Amino acid sequence: MIPPLPKFGVSEFTTWPWSFEQDIENYARLGVNAIEVCEFKLDPERFADQLALIKDTSLAITSVQPRLHSLFPDAPRPEPAAPADRMGLLRQTIARFAQCGCAEGTVFVSITGAAPAADFRSAYSTAVREYKALAQYAADHGAKVALEPLNPILMNADTFVCAIPDALRIIQEVDTTNFGIWLDVWHIFQDAAVLRHIEDCRGKVFGAHVNDWHTPRCFGDRIGIGDGEIAPLLPGLLKAIAETGYTGAYTLEIFSEDHLPDSLWRGDMNATITRSRAAFEAAWQNAWAAPQETTK
Repeated sequence: MIPPLPKFGVSEFTTWPWSFEQDIENYARLGVNAIEVCEFKLDPERFADQLALIKDTSLAITSVQPRLHSLFPDAPRPEPAAPADRMGLLRQTIARFAQCGCAEGTVFVSITGAAPAADFRSAYSTAVREYKALAQYAADHGAKVALEPLNPILMNADTFVCAIPDALRIIQEVDTTNFGIWLDVWHIFQDAAVLRHIEDCRGKVFGAHVNDWHTPRCFGDRIGIGDGEIAPLLPGLLKAIAETGYTGAYTLEIFSEDHLPDSLWRGDMNATITRSRAAFEAAWQNAWAAPQETTK
């Protein structure tokens, strides 16, 4: 029996060139169910008023990408350098959303950044300490924090955690109910044991990004669902994620930098969302049909 179709969301990264107001208007018009809010799109002077616009739509805020969301410096945000200072800024983000009544149940996504001086042992212990404190702060505001492992092409630039087991190691040591994992198919699909590793995430999946892969020409070069190498694997990945007990939204997250000759950000983003949603729904239906491909 095929489970009910889950909510389909869109991350504001997917429509980077649009304003926050355009995102709200267009997502609602396209029948999107959920939104991943990117803090960089919010005007500090109109923060509460902008978030209030969402309440007038059918969109649910499932997750937030903070303006600064990595524990250690990453490529786009090298400062401040100290993990405590960086987590302090993330706490400010959580508090800001809480003041607007938008933190309760919301997931704030974090990545690790690169391990300073390539000292992975120290980076793990720092991550456990800082994320434990952050998770407690989030819990005080009714919020959750999700750690997202990234594709190995981002190792030593944006992350020191590129595999689900490494993320789970931190999550298990933090050991709080509101600190879990975020799974992005673009980051995890190349792992030959990905389905078994997803199974190990049972009860700890706080969100999922969907998109597709072609060999990237830069860090921000993803494509719509169904147009790349993830497409034949997606049904199996969706089924594995659902079987962990996750019942939340699946959120379209695409980066497509402006300088690319075929950048999706310079094309018809409405069409990208519509096509991707149709491909996602087809993959969901196929997930419980015949046995699915599990590796590349």
